[in-house]
Amino acid sequence: MTEENVLPSVTISPSSPRDQASTSSQRPATAPPATARPQRSSSWRLTAQDFLHHRLGVVGLVIIILMALFSFVGPLIYPTNQSATNLLQINLPPSSQFPLGTDPVGYNILGRLMVAGRPSLEVGLAAAAIAAIFGTLWGAIAGFVGGWLDAGMMRIVDGFVAIPTVLLVLLLATIVTPSVGTLILILGFVSWLITARLVRSEVLVLRTLDYVKAAEMIGERPIKIVYRHLVRNVVGTVAVQSTFEVANAILLLAALSFLGLGPPPPAANWGEMLTSGLDYIFSNYWWQIYPAGLCIVLTVVAFNLLGDAVRDTLEVRLAQRGASM
Repeated sequence: MTEENVLPSVTISPSSPRDQASTSSQRPATAPPATARPQRSSSWRLTAQDFLHHRLGVVGLVIIILMALFSFVGPLIYPTNQSATNLLQINLPPSSQFPLGTDPVGYNILGRLMVAGRPSLEVGLAAAAIAAIFGTLWGAIAGFVGGWLDAGMMRIVDGFVAIPTVLLVLLLATIVTPSVGTLILILGFVSWLITARLVRSEVLVLRTLDYVKAAEMIGERPIKIVYRHLVRNVVGTVAVQSTFEVANAILLLAALSFLGLGPPPPAANWGEMLTSGLDYIFSNYWWQIYPAGLCIVLTVVAFNLLGDAVRDTLEVRLAQRGASM
């Protein structure tokens, strides 16, 4: 006898809309998929955060801001007469009326420090800007074009580099009449050489990359390639070098003024104040030398610290970008 396993038949009756509603109300509600995108900080914000971790760089930036406020805002808060001499108050020591004393012609030294800081910072920043623009264009064109043009342009750079900077500046300063404008041009002329070399070395590497070759293959104009694909990628190197060029220009201006080749009176700068106070170095008139020298040292050191911090920050950013690729 054969045993047959009979499966019981199951009848599924259609549920009413009320039952479907009650069933659906008992099911847990599922949350929709999250579509929020993570917000990424911009590259400049990350670079600023890395810079803030560089304490010496922050100190340098703070000193530069304070010196700029001291030179440009200070005369508005503490106005003094820096055009008329007063022989009745020459070489006065520091007091409540003259916090840093007076100089050999009766000028208030504190007020003169503020006024003298303007041309020092203006010449340094303007000369560095000229050096950055001209040096970047020179180095980018030489590195991108190559060949005989590159060789000729860089031999010109080598020829000027072979001449000592101070000697070249002295030669140019004796040819033209010293003024703030001419000194900006002279110092800018002698400051672009290192920038051109650095930019050229960067461009020699950049022009071999795929995106530059692709731009050439699609017929993009050389000027556009240099500006869009090369110059933009050497901004970090130029920014670092420019901070050092500001410090060098301020030192060169102080040296020229110390040698009597700076802007003529009544224009004032920190180097000229050192020159006028040098005659009284053995008379114990310390307030005529140390304040101006301290301003020069602080400003130059601050720009050097800022340059080191910017360089380290950019190197960290490049290392992080390379590790993520």
